[in-house]
Amino acid sequence: MIAFFKKLWGLIQPYSLRFYLGLTMGVLAGVMEPIMIFTVTLVYRLLFPSSDSPSFAAKLEWAPPMIRDWLNYLPTTGIHHQPRAVLLIVSLIPLVLLLRGTFTYLNNYFLQWASVRAVMDLNVKLFTHIIYLPVSFFNKTSSGQLMSRILNDTQLLQNVLSHSAAVLIKDPVTLFGLIGFLLWTQPKLTLISLVALPLCFAPVIAFSRKVRRASGSLQERAAEMTVVMAESFTSVRVLKAYNLEARVARHFREVTSQAVSFIMRMVRASEFPGPLLEFIGSIGVALVLVYLAIHVQSDHKAADFLGIVLTMFSIYRPLKNLTRLNSNLQQARAASARVFELLDTKSDILEPASPKNMDASSASIEFKNVSFAFGEKTVLNEINLVVRPGQLIALVGGSGSGKTTLTNLLLRFYDPTFGAIEINGLNLRDVLTSNLRNQIAVVTQETILFNDTIGNNIELGRPGASMAEIEQAARQANAHDFIMEKAAGYGTMVGEKGSALSGGQRQRIAIARAILKQAPILILDEATNALDTASEHAVQEALAGLMQGRTCICIAHRLSSIQHADIIVVMDQGQIVETGKHEELLRQGGVYSKLYQLQFRTQV
Repeated sequence: MIAFFKKLWGLIQPYSLRFYLGLTMGVLAGVMEPIMIFTVTLVYRLLFPSSDSPSFAAKLEWAPPMIRDWLNYLPTTGIHHQPRAVLLIVSLIPLVLLLRGTFTYLNNYFLQWASVRAVMDLNVKLFTHIIYLPVSFFNKTSSGQLMSRILNDTQLLQNVLSHSAAVLIKDPVTLFGLIGFLLWTQPKLTLISLVALPLCFAPVIAFSRKVRRASGSLQERAAEMTVVMAESFTSVRVLKAYNLEARVARHFREVTSQAVSFIMRMVRASEFPGPLLEFIGSIGVALVLVYLAIHVQSDHKAADFLGIVLTMFSIYRPLKNLTRLNSNLQQARAASARVFELLDTKSDILEPASPKNMDASSASIEFKNVSFAFGEKTVLNEINLVVRPGQLIALVGGSGSGKTTLTNLLLRFYDPTFGAIEINGLNLRDVLTSNLRNQIAVVTQETILFNDTIGNNIELGRPGASMAEIEQAARQANAHDFIMEKAAGYGTMVGEKGSALSGGQRQRIAIARAILKQAPILILDEATNALDTASEHAVQEALAGLMQGRTCICIAHRLSSIQHADIIVVMDQGQIVETGKHEELLRQGGVYSKLYQLQFRTQV
């Protein structure tokens, strides 16, 4: 638990001034509780004096003489004959309540102010950390789980920093203040009433572990619910095409039902101690009554009993809050373990301690004995390849042959298991990934557009580009005409993942984005796959102009689109099996020739 609080303090430290103000207000609000009870009993004594009542003045030796003389004077002169004194005394009660309310408000306000900002900082830090993690991390973790950790788990930490911190400071002060007031006014009756107090700790200890276990399981179910929703919403076309609505709804209902089960476990573990504490508190009051009944000749008056009863029932309210605080802390502790575990995740793509600056313009790319494996599965095996400046290299082969993996290594989404990749003689491990990727433009088979305008999606290729440059890139990608047919033109929203556009339109916007980047290295992964014949021809012409003086690696299944490549690299089962020009490979009658003949026959 100490380590947990240290991590919380690390979050709140930038806002420590407001946080300390909130804690100070909490202390003052806690002190006002016993002061309120003292005020009520004082007002009762002054309004309904008794000749044998103990003198308040005798107990207020620390008070100024004027106040002690006035408290002794009022009961003997008859306060009912002094209306102003009555109003003054009675007004003490709302005044104390006003002060308590003000301190409580400021306590909650300052703690909320600090905790909301601290948790927002954590959200930003967590999100930033995640997006900088390598692609291999996202291959193993679902986006729904990540969303749950950023949104759900951090929310529990905010509750701890705001509500629980208020309880942690205010209620102990209230509790000890009330007990101190009881011991000050009626020490004997107080000790009798507190006989049952140790029993209050038993339910807290018994249920704390149950809360933590149930909370951890609940967070897992919440993450699973987010996963189901994210997958369903992003795959809605497939879901509807296969009539999977009922199945997905049933799955979501099952996960929700499991979450409800864990919620109810937490409710039972959190709420059961409350009534138990009230029952134990009533035992303490009953013991006081038994004592007073036996000692009928005692000098305990109505004001004494009123003060004891009010204080006893007031004591068990902060005890209940502290019990719930324990439950909240256990929930937040379970959630924080997941959050900080994610923050501790290290990238396996290490940045160089002393990075070298790389200029890929007119530079060659060399794969030197490169091998790569996912776990125990070998994907690439001893790849040796040199790509000269300005060349168009086409990678062909069956699915799973390693074509896309080769370009992923070039982008340094992964590092080779063995071997090295060099650009202009520099090992990619010696260059910052940002420096490397600034010099590579990519158009993938799975075109991803952001839910923004067409113009802004193209501008991502080179942030800050002028509208004229964006339009020029769109023209080169054969996208300008269909964009201008939209009512809002370049201001048209593309929808989530570009859902408002056709597949071919999405790819042309992605190509325009790559054109705008003007990177010296271009990777095309089935870039023209979704285009019709006319659009493909226009884009190929644009790309031909774009590739002048640039190095281009093109992955293609449609062999007709790469016949003009400088070198065609044929891959099979993670190895390069053939290299050469289109005509050369056809004459060899090898793998490429068979692939070409198969496609030609299919087209015929």
